[in-house]
Amino acid sequence: MDLQLSGKVALIAGGSKGLGFGVAQALAREGTAVVLLARDAGALDAAVEKIRRQGGTAAGFAADLSRHADVEAALAKACLQFGDIDILLNNSGGPPPSGVAGVDAAIWEAQFRNMILPVFGLTELLLPAMRRKKWGRILNIASSSVIEPIAAIGISNTLRSAVVGWAKTLAGEVAKDGITVNTLLPGRIATDRTVALDRREAARQSVSIEAIAAQGTAEIPLGRYGTVEEFGAVAAFLASPLASYVTGSLMRVDGGLIRSV
Repeated sequence: MDLQLSGKVALIAGGSKGLGFGVAQALAREGTAVVLLARDAGALDAAVEKIRRQGGTAAGFAADLSRHADVEAALAKACLQFGDIDILLNNSGGPPPSGVAGVDAAIWEAQFRNMILPVFGLTELLLPAMRRKKWGRILNIASSSVIEPIAAIGISNTLRSAVVGWAKTLAGEVAKDGITVNTLLPGRIATDRTVALDRREAARQSVSIEAIAAQGTAEIPLGRYGTVEEFGAVAAFLASPLASYVTGSLMRVDGGLIRSV
């Protein structure tokens, strides 16, 4: 299927690895020029080179997403090279595992600044051009935990839920401008973060990481972790003109993990 994405430009936050890189690869295969933002310059270079080897168009700019000046500078360079951004993937790293009781206020504030404010700020930078062109796609990566909270990641449960409320509100405000806003809810996708969480749980239970992975897959109706390629394919569709009547939605990419309707 032709997703009609050739000639579009996408900005991928956290695009050097994991879910962000999976989305970048999927868009690049459809002819979209992808601009990757991440802190690690070395990882960015490797990601850009891999996409180029696969025949895609890509560039990477090192930026700390929690520093607005860094993001503005990277965006200026990206627009100079590729023109206006058509598609934005908001993707922030997760906080350390924890519950919510007893968490110091300073930790809540720091994680809000690291995880949430960059999403709001980056979107605000790109909205004017999207409105001017009367076309745009804003995708946000949250988590299945915004529907079914996961005890081990209480801070993430809480703050990613804020993105869901913001995105739904924004979708109504910009729909008349031809801009859609949708939020993806990954379940257990095979990424470095998933491995890290499995490793932590294995240590807590004094069992092997393979045993924890087996426990995890047993809870998934499809019986396995998802891949970043599968996640990227869903994101690419939502970013395409073919999904022009889908906005304000939560899209589950979880292998059936979420039990609620």
